[in-house]
Amino acid sequence: MKMKTKRQPTVLLIEDDIVVAKCCKSYLETEQVKLEHVDTGAAALLHLQQAIPVAILLNLSLPDMNGMDILKYVQQQQLGCAVIVITVEDSVALFAEVMRYGAFDYLKKPFQTDQLIITLSKVLNGQQPSYPFEINSNSPQPRPPQLKPFHQFIGVSRPMLKVYRKMGKVANSKTSVFITGESGTGKELCADAIHQESPRKDKPFIALNCAAIPHNLMESELFGHVKGAFTGADKERQGAASLADGGTLFLDEIGEMDLDLQSKLLRFVQTSTFYKVGGSRLEKVKIRFVSATNRKMLTEIKAGRFRQDLYYRLKVISILLPSLRERGQDILLLAQTFLNQYAQEEHKAFKGFTPEAENVLLHYDWPGNVRQLQSVIHNMVLLDEGETINANMVRATLTEEMAEHTTEPQPAKPTQELPPPIPGSPIRSDKAFRPFSEIKKDMFLEAIEYCNGNVVQAAKELGIGKSTLYKKLREWGISIKRTIK
Repeated sequence: MKMKTKRQPTVLLIEDDIVVAKCCKSYLETEQVKLEHVDTGAAALLHLQQAIPVAILLNLSLPDMNGMDILKYVQQQQLGCAVIVITVEDSVALFAEVMRYGAFDYLKKPFQTDQLIITLSKVLNGQQPSYPFEINSNSPQPRPPQLKPFHQFIGVSRPMLKVYRKMGKVANSKTSVFITGESGTGKELCADAIHQESPRKDKPFIALNCAAIPHNLMESELFGHVKGAFTGADKERQGAASLADGGTLFLDEIGEMDLDLQSKLLRFVQTSTFYKVGGSRLEKVKIRFVSATNRKMLTEIKAGRFRQDLYYRLKVISILLPSLRERGQDILLLAQTFLNQYAQEEHKAFKGFTPEAENVLLHYDWPGNVRQLQSVIHNMVLLDEGETINANMVRATLTEEMAEHTTEPQPAKPTQELPPPIPGSPIRSDKAFRPFSEIKKDMFLEAIEYCNGNVVQAAKELGIGKSTLYKKLREWGISIKRTIK
């Protein structure tokens, strides 16, 4: 197979294995590329300082350094060249790491001629990579999925691979799907991905949030109404059922639906027919039902708040989305994606995270899941400055989030440690006035100590905004252990 390009772009091969290097040269000798070869990391860095290639073929196992350091260098320096990692190792963890640091693609040794040529062709033609992994692989080792089928999801952890495979299997079916998971795990993204992968993808995807609509309006939102059906119904209105005809109806937070309406929904699911509110004409549609909730539905059924027959009608296939804390390195993949997005939107210089910051992100519990992580990253991009997010920035932002959900100060020892305040914060020392900055620092720290480490409460006591206090703590390099370890 030949690459279709008239240019002769430079490709840098960083490989210490002479046999592999000769094979690559042989594979590409008839292609329209100029291949340059170095066999050490030091030689590669020197080359990159003198000329930037269009693509890099990077072996991670070099004699003088870890190839991952070169990948990080390319990302940090924003060289703009596509890095194709070549390695004998084949693991989800490694795939996640190289993708997090901006690799274009990943080839496992030994690879075929066409694999290399196709991958380079995609670089030269500006196409997206097709990762050498399959969603429906029967291999005992789960393999990272192609991103295209579920393009709005980010992550290659084992729990997410399991979700991708299940989504791929159910997409072509007409059966109802029931999605569960904590708030912020991406239930609507899951529903939309299933729709986009199904034969109904060119038909409507209609989402209806059962928790956001008042109970007395829910039936009208679902089935629509005729003119004069109730006060204010001055014209006929199509409901979600009619709008979704031929496509997918996504019922989010289905556990919030009123019992009376559940019986009407059950009939609709069974017969695909319904009446508009105030109407007498039976209407029929063809739709697929996808529902979601963060509630424990068996508990709801046992308590009499949800119909068991409706539950089993909607739950022909169930998909459980993992919490963010179960997804390991996905946290860093998501964090880097959000950082790139918000740094660009807010015109900030942020490029990445320090290892200490990554460690804090990985070990935090994330009760709000992906939605919370996205909010935290956006908050830091807005309020902080620099090129790198450090651990103090992360801790301060997470502490603030936790404190906002704390109604009372919680006893705990302050930080890493909060420097002991000078008793009484005297304004003079040895008959001389102390600098105002010292007095202010002592006063702030004493207030935090008085409030048992609760920064938000301390700010209230001081009569200042919590963001002001957090900003000062960051300037002083002080973090609070009360909530973030």
